[in-house]
Amino acid sequence: MAASQGSIVRVPSRRTQETTEATVAFEIAGYSLLKSLDRGEFLSSPPFSISGYEWCILYYPDGSGDERSQGYASVFLKLLTKNALVRAFYRLWHLDAVRGHMIKPVFSSQVTNVFGPKSPSWGFEKFMKTTEMTYVRNDCLVMEWEVRIIKETLEIQVPPSELSDNLATLLEGKKGADVTFKVQGEIFFAHKILLAMRSAVFDAKFYGPMAMGEKESHDITIDDMQPSIFKAFLHFIYTDSLPSMVDLDDNDKIEMVKHLLVAADKYAMERMKVICEGLLCKSLDVETVATILALAEQYHCSNLKDACIEFMLSSNRMNDVLASQGYLHLKRSFPDIIVDLFERTVKSRKI
Repeated sequence: MAASQGSIVRVPSRRTQETTEATVAFEIAGYSLLKSLDRGEFLSSPPFSISGYEWCILYYPDGSGDERSQGYASVFLKLLTKNALVRAFYRLWHLDAVRGHMIKPVFSSQVTNVFGPKSPSWGFEKFMKTTEMTYVRNDCLVMEWEVRIIKETLEIQVPPSELSDNLATLLEGKKGADVTFKVQGEIFFAHKILLAMRSAVFDAKFYGPMAMGEKESHDITIDDMQPSIFKAFLHFIYTDSLPSMVDLDDNDKIEMVKHLLVAADKYAMERMKVICEGLLCKSLDVETVATILALAEQYHCSNLKDACIEFMLSSNRMNDVLASQGYLHLKRSFPDIIVDLFERTVKSRKI
């Protein structure tokens, strides 16, 4: 029922460092007119503000509708501000409408209550018996609420994002897929718009000025990647994370990351490339560092290149590195790195 009756008087707030307190009096004149309201129907006070939050008082002359309120009038304090959480303590006094003084007993919340989206209203289901009208004087009921709001930030716990899981499911389920990749005889289904969103190379391939023909853009053959690598590559495109590699031994894991770095470079997936660089930096040893350095040079991974050179110069590892097969390949394929390595070695000795 709309607030067609009742008046409200509010005492200015009293503030401390921990709380804001205010007193609100709600007057219902012509109480006998409320007999027309059925159980579960209510009279609402005009809204009022305390500590920046909007509130109102709800009065149910024949009970709120809950079985526990049967035979009683009910009254509640309600938070009107949307998407807020407020911790508050409240007390309810009954005023003698004739003499103007408070009448005991006092109803009060035993603990502070949290008002929010799930529980916007708190109060008293058994306010007074409907047959006794204990606190009605001269057909008038006056209630005085003391509200104390606890000043603390309450945050709604937001569930973790399910987007990456949803996109992984989309990839696995093939729903809505509009492009297929044939990788060494194995078929993979994907979604062109998502690939284009994640990779500038795919964007140009599917939607750029020189986009592929309709048939070509639906069926694409990949000749320079193994199926397991392409599957991991698609997983990153859809979830922004590399797949689990717990089932791989250390050597196979390093090899997969190296291949994924190459794929990331080819398809302009910069974040994926940096993640692969970081993993390779953590896996350096005397047997692999030269090979990884060659990879870093070929695909312009400056951070990985610096990490490899620093590894080779530290802890007298150079002799072991020079004896590795990877170093022979490095010397033949990237002689400029040898010069760079030599110069840094000389500088480090001077220091």
